[in-house]
Amino acid sequence: MKLKLNFFRNIFSNAIIGVMLTFMLMLTYAGGVLNVFASSDCEPYYVGDLNSRNVSLMINIYWGSEFIEPILDILDEKGIKVTFFIGGLWASKESELVIKLFEHGHELGNHGFYHKDHKNLSLEKNQEEIYITHNLIKTLTGVEMNLFAPPSGSFSHTTLEVAKNLGYKTIMWTKDTIDWRDNDSNLSYSRAVKNAKGGDLILMHPSNATLLSLDNIIDFYVQKGFNLTTVSKNISL
Repeated sequence: MKLKLNFFRNIFSNAIIGVMLTFMLMLTYAGGVLNVFASSDCEPYYVGDLNSRNVSLMINIYWGSEFIEPILDILDEKGIKVTFFIGGLWASKESELVIKLFEHGHELGNHGFYHKDHKNLSLEKNQEEIYITHNLIKTLTGVEMNLFAPPSGSFSHTTLEVAKNLGYKTIMWTKDTIDWRDNDSNLSYSRAVKNAKGGDLILMHPSNATLLSLDNIIDFYVQKGFNLTTVSKNISL
């Protein structure tokens, strides 16, 4: 039964992706609403409100499904809400986990579809990566996402313009735990708390290092009088 459910779920997700790709191409070649216009108001955010005590934990998801529910358990126990930036391809395979993130009250952001290097993508491909993921998550949860975290922090001016035109703020980070590379919970903790200040945006992934350090990271910020909140509240969106 589980295999059958997964089979139909994958068909459903692939159908959504196909429809979105077709729609994207229609808009692109028709010169439709996704045309990008010059704008000076599309700079990325590397930090939130420096005059606040707000700090945000950001978890970019493109792998690490096995760590999602244990991480959610810790966040629930601590009463903390974070921002999950979701990769579209991952979401198409893990729709039940996407829905759980939403049901647990966390903020959902866009992490592109195929985890591409956006700096080297054309205008059309930048649009596709963001737009298809947006509509997939909207179909699964009803959420109209408005925060975009480019994979590997790679973007061009075109990326920023496309994101803005699609109603998105582009989000980078203040602190990077680099948990995916070192897989060391002590390093993840020290990188997350070093020189802590209001407005910090702290990048993580669903990894074993994050799972093992998350409890202590949260305790550090709470004990220091910081307010752990979502990215949108930190940047006053």
